[in-house]
Formats: sequence, structure tokens, C-alpha cells
Amino acid sequence: MRGLMLIALSIIGLRAAAPVDPLLGRWALSLPGDRAGWLEVRRDAGWFDGSILWGGGSVVPLSSVAIVDGVLTVTRVREVPRKDPAGKVVRTQQATETISGRLEGDVLKLTRTAFNAAGTKIEREEFTGKRIPALPAAPDLAKVKFGAPVELFNGRDLTGWRLIEAKFENGWSAVNGELINRPAPKVEGQPVRRFGNLRTEREFEDFNLTLEVNVPEKNNSGIYLRGIYEIQVFDSFGKALDSHHLGALYSRITPSVAAEKPASQWQTLDITLVDRHLTVVLNGTTIIANQPIKGCTGGALWADEFRPGPIFLQGDHGSVSYRKLMLRPVVK
Repeated sequence: MRGLMLIALSIIGLRAAAPVDPLLGRWALSLPGDRAGWLEVRRDAGWFDGSILWGGGSVVPLSSVAIVDGVLTVTRVREVPRKDPAGKVVRTQQATETISGRLEGDVLKLTRTAFNAAGTKIEREEFTGKRIPALPAAPDLAKVKFGAPVELFNGRDLTGWRLIEAKFENGWSAVNGELINRPAPKVEGQPVRRFGNLRTEREFEDFNLTLEVNVPEKNNSGIYLRGIYEIQVFDSFGKALDSHHLGALYSRITPSVAAEKPASQWQTLDITLVDRHLTVVLNGTTIIANQPIKGCTGGALWADEFRPGPIFLQGDHGSVSYRKLMLRPVVK
């Protein structure tokens, strides 16, 4: 009987049977190591399905979803690098991990089970999830009131900013009115140097943010709104539309039109965040129009979408320059 159950759980999108509404929906995950995650469990044409964000990276589909006797069990398959003694990746191998748990009060208590990278032991991690309230209707932006503008960068120094990771190196500086990041390039055979992300000392709720950004060829960065939603900054000129390109909400919302300029040119971003809805205007063209946000993005400081947070700029990916960062908070 147990063997039959294990076989059943491996089938993608198990057929839904009894009502299980308490486990359906979107969940903000508090992951081990103070990382943020996100889980969606839904029923589609009588089957269970879902997606997950595990710390960094993109939102990815789950391989299987099952709900049996009040217990949620999901699996995901990921690529695990296999390295030689020198640390060079020689191949990748697929590994399956299982997450299961149940609702206790208003907290989803979960356990992740997976083999370690070497396949020599089983690892277990416990974490929790909190239900994300339903999204409100799209706000009428014509009726939203904004307060006095806040200058985030004075053009002279890093006053009002600090590294998120105090132990990492700082590649940020103020030069000729620009906030620039120049992390040292990787050198083969030498330890990787870690460079920090930069955040505002102040924290904000909803707002309009305008800025200019210059991305050198093949480089990327990111602008995190309230520390949880990443607007991608990337040299994506000439590429097909994608949720990982300039102006996108990383892995969540794809721009409706490509409005990038070539690398190493100054580009303008006008970003409005109100009631978990996002509008992005890139170089004068609206590429995301008041679209709902389902949850945090990879690298978020936390999964709670209702607490104030900083503007933070990704500094560990590549070179980038910003200027004219101005924020107007929403006035309730």
C-alpha cells in the first residue's frame, strides 16, 4: 500500500478529490537562513498544481502537488552541479526534493527533505508559511496622491545608504553625480570576492520612483522595491520579451513591449507601486501597466509584503551606474 502511495505522489498534478480550500492559495515563506520564499497551491480543472520560489532565482513550477488527509506534499526537481576535485563543474544531475506539511492555526508548518549535493545523506529543514491575502482591485492611479519628493542620492557621497551584507566588500561609490558599482572581476584560480548590495537607510511603503540607469554590455543589476520586489536591470537590448529583461518584475511580469536602449546608454525608469500593483515606464514607454504582484521575487529581504522596506540596489552581479534617484511616497 505504501509503495502505491509513493508512486501516486510522483505523478505530476495529482487529481483533486475532497475539498481542501485551507491549503490552496499563495503563501509567504520564511525559509531557513532568514531567506524569503513563496509558494502557490492551486486547483486547475480538478487537479492540484503550483509554483515555488526558494530564496534566490526565479519562480518555478512544482513537479507534483498532493493534498491527502490535510497534509500538503509537493516535489520539485532541480539541477545539481557535480564538481571535480578542483571545483570545476563537470556535469549536472537532476535531484528531487520533497516539501510537506500541514496547517496549524494560521501557520503552514513545512519540512523540506532532500539528499545533499553529494548524495550521501538526507537533509531536513523546517520552515513556515503565512497566507498572503487576496490581491485588491487595481488602484485608480489618477486618484492616488503623492507626497513631497525624497532625494535618495545626493550625488556627492553615500549618505543615506549602507551595505546590506556588512562583511562583504563595497563596490559602490559616488562619482560626478553618479552612484556607481564596480565589483572586481572574477579571476580564475582565485577565491571569489563577494560584493554587497546597497540599501537606503529609510524605508517606504507605496511610492513612485524615478531614476536613470546605465548598464554596460553584458552586465546586470536590480532595483528592489521595499526590499522585496526586483525590477530587473540588464543589458537586454535587441532580445525577445522576457520576465528577466530590463524593466521586468523579475521572473513574474514580462514587459508588454521592448523599450530598451543599447548598452552603456543612460535609460530612464519611472516605477509606481500601489496596493501590490506595479507600473513601469521605460524610456517613456509603459511596459507594465498597473499589473498585480503575486509575491516577492528572488533575493527579497523578507517575504512579508505588508511591512515597509528600503530601496535596494543589487551590487553582486556586475557593473552599473545610477543617478537622479527620486521617490514620492503615497499619501494615504
